Order: sequence, then structure tokens, then C-alpha cells
Amino acid sequence: MRVSSFLFIAASLVSFMAASAYGASANTCSAASPAHRAALVELYTSEGCNSCPPADKWLSQLDQARKTNIVVPLELHVDYWDGLGWKDRFAQPTFTERQQRLTSMGGGNVVYTPEVFVGGRELRGWSSDSSFESRIEQLNSEAPLADIHIDAHSTTPGKVAFNAAFQARSTLPDDAVAYAAVFEDSVESDVKGGENRGATLHHDRVVRSWIGPVRIVGGRAQISGDYTAGAMPQGMGVVAFVENAATGDVLQVAELPGCAS
Repeated sequence: MRVSSFLFIAASLVSFMAASAYGASANTCSAASPAHRAALVELYTSEGCNSCPPADKWLSQLDQARKTNIVVPLELHVDYWDGLGWKDRFAQPTFTERQQRLTSMGGGNVVYTPEVFVGGRELRGWSSDSSFESRIEQLNSEAPLADIHIDAHSTTPGKVAFNAAFQARSTLPDDAVAYAAVFEDSVESDVKGGENRGATLHHDRVVRSWIGPVRIVGGRAQISGDYTAGAMPQGMGVVAFVENAATGDVLQVAELPGCAS
């Protein structure tokens, strides 16, 4: 496990786009957030960290066993291991900055891998079934403050466009913001250097694209984007969530798995 000290890096807000309300849709490439608060699980990891593969496996097993209206997992690869023998092709400085910001808001001053946040708060006992389940149950017992609706459709062969609409269900915090993330499943890397030299690492729920924060104004926001799905579009999908930017608490999350067509 590598621990790295940091200076807090504030996330700047991007411009708001007004969203129109969405009704029910029969489109199979459409999803909505549940009537309760779902739990966003963020695993901060790196291919350069030899204590990370067990955590990556844990997240994959969680993904296979979960119900999407209860838990939504994401795997975010940080870049502060990249100078130590192996450059992680999934790492983005944005994920390092987010990990730093969440840690700072939680009262911490160091980041490390693997580190898990549930609902925007660090959970050191994530590998303990009782601690993890208790946190999930707590979040699921709460009413959400916002509704999220995600639509997606193919535009050209191998290209998928998506739109995530956010609507306040009750009064949101003044600092409420929206995010969208494109994830990819079933990817592998043959690691040639660093602490995992010689290993073939398997990953699921790897975040490949990150959009936000987008301010929620007048109770509404919208995020649109696209991604290249290639020959296996069902291996990619979109997660959208609402966060209190002042505290890091994730107030609601929705997921749309990959669309085959």
C-alpha cells in the first residue's frame, strides 16, 4: 500500500445546461434512479500497486452479486503510481484529484490505494462484510433528494450517445452538482513493470470518461456525451450521480448498462 500526502485541489464547476423533465420510456436503453437512495461505491486503485488486485477482484465480485438499485460500483485508477515502474493506461489525474478532495472533506490528509468511498465517504472497513453492508443499508434506507434519468442510443456503428437528466425531488443543497461517467467491463492488462510485474490484471467497472461537476440550477441539470463501444457495446455503460460539493456526499446515483444497438 502506498500513501501519498497532498495539497487540496479544488474542483472547478463547469457551466450548467438546463434539463427538460423526462417521462417513462419503453426504450430498453433507458434507466432511472430508484425510489430510495442508492449507494455509489468508488474504488481508487492502480495497476502499479501490489495490494490493489485483491480489491479489484472484490469490486468485480460485488458487481456480479449486486442489485443495481442498491449498489453502483466504479473503479477509478489514480496516476500517482505511474512513475514507479509501470504506467497505468486507465489512470487519470482527474481521479487523483477527486480522491484528494473527498479525503480532505472527510478530514483526512493522505490518500492511498486501494481506498474505497461509499456514498462519498471513506469506508476503511470495506473488506468487512458487516461494515460494508451496514453502510449500504444506511444509505438505502434514506429517501433520495433527486431523480436521475439516463437515455442512450446508437448514432453510428460502434458509437453510443447518452443523455443524463437530473431533477430535484426536494430542496437540494446550494452546492449540489451532477456527474456522469462512462465505464468499461472485462478489460485486462499484462503488466510489464512495477510491483505487479508479470501479472495479468483483470478489471471491471473501469471509468474511461468523466464529465462534471455540472451545477444543478433551479433543481435541474443535464449532461450529454458519447462513447465508442466497438464490437462489444454491452461491455460499456453510463453512471450518473448527484453530489453535495460542500461535503462530498453522493445524494443519488443511476446506472444504464451498455446498449447492444
